Amino acid sequence: MSAASLGSRAIIGKIKLGLDQAVGKSWIDRVTMHFDSDQASETYKWLGAVPQMREWIGSRHAKGFRDNGITIENKKFESTIDLLCDWIRRDKTGQVKVKIDQLVGRTVSHWNKLTSELILTGQTADCYDGFKFYAANHSEGDSGTQINLLTSSQVAALDVTTPGAPTEAEAVNAILGVIAYMLGYKDDTGEPMNENAKKFIVMTKPVLFPYLLKAITGTTEGTAVMEKMKDQGYTIEVMANARLAAYGNEFDVFRTDAPAKAVIRQEEEKVTIGAKAEGSEYEFDNDAHQYGTKAIRNVGFGFWQYAAHATLS
Repeated sequence: MSAASLGSRAIIGKIKLGLDQAVGKSWIDRVTMHFDSDQASETYKWLGAVPQMREWIGSRHAKGFRDNGITIENKKFESTIDLLCDWIRRDKTGQVKVKIDQLVGRTVSHWNKLTSELILTGQTADCYDGFKFYAANHSEGDSGTQINLLTSSQVAALDVTTPGAPTEAEAVNAILGVIAYMLGYKDDTGEPMNENAKKFIVMTKPVLFPYLLKAITGTTEGTAVMEKMKDQGYTIEVMANARLAAYGNEFDVFRTDAPAKAVIRQEEEKVTIGAKAEGSEYEFDNDAHQYGTKAIRNVGFGFWQYAAHATLS
């Protein structure tokens, strides 16, 4: 983008192009489910199980919505940059373009920010069943008591030699142990929630990331198990999330191939682009332009059964 082409139409077009090109490049779509909203808040009463097929004896046994659920309130968000007209006119080094790219980047990463901040509240914020999202006492209907706040008491492989630096074999066993535990989660009718689960994301802070990554990229005998799982259609991805830097020796595992997800992503107004540019009062008064993005959205917890928080010890 040359200095001569830095008009408002070109700048707005570049912002829109950057937003369009970013679609599908984040982990967000695999961990969250998206819902459109048309009001200040939405209540999700459907969080619960659909009944299993049964022998038809007598009349149908219909199941409606549960009494419990969650309400997510929409919030308005914005990001705005201020560009002096002289900067735009003189820009030959691409500095204005860099600023525009940064605006796009902040807008694109906003879902990551909201979702990561929500995940960090997993042990203190309630989900639809009235318990904390990551908890040791989930229970509803015929599920029995279930745990997705995992330690070595539930998954023996979480007990490692050095919690902050597990060996490759220990990382393999820890990840597979957590996934195996998740396969046993039941819904409120007592039916398994994850019996067809094949795809997972393991998410952790950057410091622990390289140790867990070796579980799927290493060369030990234990890693051969991962290869066998791939042959059976399993996909396990390990990723670093810098927004989880507050974690200790902890990681999260999310199931990504279920119709529903662990987090609800709600949007009343998709990202819009606004400008105060050529001919505006702002330009006249300040000899500057403003460009910004806006969205009305929020996130909340969905199915806890598709997520587990594990601590190495």
